[in-house]
Amino acid sequence: MSPKALVLGVGPGLGMSIARRFAGEGYEIALVSRSARRHEAYLAELPGARAFACDVRDSAQLASTVDEVGPVDVVYYGPGATDLSEAPEDITATTPELARAAMEWLYPAVDVVQRVLPAVVERGGGLLFAGGLSAVRPMPMLGSLALSGAALRNYALTLNAALADKGVYAGTLTIGGLVERGDIHQAVRADPGRFGEVRTLDPDAIADTAWQMFVKRDRAEEVFSVF
Repeated sequence: MSPKALVLGVGPGLGMSIARRFAGEGYEIALVSRSARRHEAYLAELPGARAFACDVRDSAQLASTVDEVGPVDVVYYGPGATDLSEAPEDITATTPELARAAMEWLYPAVDVVQRVLPAVVERGGGLLFAGGLSAVRPMPMLGSLALSGAALRNYALTLNAALADKGVYAGTLTIGGLVERGDIHQAVRADPGRFGEVRTLDPDAIADTAWQMFVKRDRAEEVFSVF
């Protein structure tokens, strides 16, 4: 049987680049995104893959989806906000309510790890997470996202320390900049008068680095930044 990769938070940018990279290494791919509207195009590009619509913040939906996917070797966790209208308040205006809302992207990561970990340990697989640069560099304008990003990063690094002697890898991709082809990148390109010229990151290059991190297991974090 081929090894299996579960890609959570699939979009046309980094999520699909991760899926393509692992598929190219012989992995069976399971794609998960909040909406099924783009699944037909994704599956046309990845013959043999399966796709599931699921909001990972809904624990019941997530449990059902993970059960349907079955045991996996690798999980990539990359869900997040894709709407520029969801931009957070500055850190000085962050309230407990905003902080709790931002943490809604952390809890599903913990949830999915608990559900997949027995199989990942048995198979000597891995866990990959994607987060923002505000987890390691003060970026006040990102407000509460810095809190959840830092928590996700710490979770990944601590998992790696806890699981290394069990033959399991965990790592985090810390991203600072617009990822090409992603939803936010497309929105920015559609309104150049508002955003001006922006520097971008190549999702295929990030995905290749993610694969190398997983295979070599020589580092638990890689930072990609245009700043």
